[in-house]
Amino acid sequence: MTTSRRCGMVHVDHTFSVPLDHQRPASRQIQVYAREIHAADQAGRDLPWLLFLGGGPGSAGPRPMGGEGWLNYALRNFRVLILDQRGTGRSTPVDRRLLAQLRDPGAQAAYLSHFRADAIVRDAEMIRRTLIGDRPGSVLGQSFGGLCTITYLSLAPHGLAEAFITGGLPGVRATADEVYRALYPRVTIKNTDHYDRFPGDVDQARAIARYLRDQRVILPSGRPLTIETFQALGNILGGTDGSLRLHYLLEDPFAGGTEPSDAFLFQVDRELADVAGGPLYYLLHEATYAQGTQATLWSAQRIRGEFPAFDAAAALDSGAPVLFTGEMIYPWMFDTDPVLHPFRQAAHLIAERPAWPALYDIDRLQGNTVPVVAAIYHDDMYLDRDLSLSTAQIIHGLRPWLTDEYPHDGLRTSNGAVWEHLLALMDEHPWGSSHPRPPRPLRSAERPA
Repeated sequence: MTTSRRCGMVHVDHTFSVPLDHQRPASRQIQVYAREIHAADQAGRDLPWLLFLGGGPGSAGPRPMGGEGWLNYALRNFRVLILDQRGTGRSTPVDRRLLAQLRDPGAQAAYLSHFRADAIVRDAEMIRRTLIGDRPGSVLGQSFGGLCTITYLSLAPHGLAEAFITGGLPGVRATADEVYRALYPRVTIKNTDHYDRFPGDVDQARAIARYLRDQRVILPSGRPLTIETFQALGNILGGTDGSLRLHYLLEDPFAGGTEPSDAFLFQVDRELADVAGGPLYYLLHEATYAQGTQATLWSAQRIRGEFPAFDAAAALDSGAPVLFTGEMIYPWMFDTDPVLHPFRQAAHLIAERPAWPALYDIDRLQGNTVPVVAAIYHDDMYLDRDLSLSTAQIIHGLRPWLTDEYPHDGLRTSNGAVWEHLLALMDEHPWGSSHPRPPRPLRSAERPA
């Protein structure tokens, strides 16, 4: 265990051995890393623990730089534990080195099946018992971390004193197909909003798409820049500054010449890399929606056919705007991306997997006894608002806050305002909190839905 001090915070490194398969505790062990943080001036206080589960799947926990508003506020009341979810960051990684150990695609797919929310929650429970024994802790789930939090309430509610969720209420009854049928219209709205804001980008995007239709372009990373790859840049549109970033990218892609400039290609590569974590993000994205006996079968690709406006070739022929896609994973990504290509066969096996364990216990959620508060972002591009609201009605004791003031990454970009509002909402929860705090009045404009 290593301890360091920076920016008024004390960081403590923890590494835990956990089973790859929690149903077989004596099976292969992997390592899971977590970073404990507490305020230097609170070192002597026995503060409650707040587990932070971040976005993904397949993304490591955030590395604090000292200016995170939500973290600064949280450290007033909690000892924060930021988890590198299994397979990410400083936990035993899932990367191409894994293929050297597991050469058979079937063995790779079987290994990867143990990296969903149910396994992450069981890791968290082992860590909680190691650190604080029988005492329950608090959890803050952002985005995919919110999905994990609902799984926590389903599998191990005894481990939680309270739960905070930001932009992470899944449709607990929704299949992958239903999720994407809801999300494609949300992405369409984001495209419309972007083009309304920057009308000149319509012609710029069409010019790039025409060039990519007629010419082969290779990005610095080695992946081809196809029209579909170009459309995948739309994943950034759901963030606070995503539309502006896309606009700047489209401002001068040819730099006065007749082919895409090096600066444009490097920036495209950076944006595509920023969107995703490692291979797990692509391999298990659709599997985060899989429960029961229905294979996902590349749901985002199949459902895309129901929304012909995303057909860029047809748009070029008709004069319509080229639409960017959102947080969708497509099988062609494993054909074109040199980092993903070695996982291609395993990815198809995961998509064809006929049965997955349940992630949510509806009966237990309906009888939930843990205080829960959740920020639902009205214009969220990554989790459908209506599916989130339906889940809010299912979970007993959940207090939703529907807001159009922040996008999906509001926890990170609101300078602590989202966290402070959720904390105040929890303090007013009729069940009370097992971690009493001084009351904070809600602003009138931010009353719960």
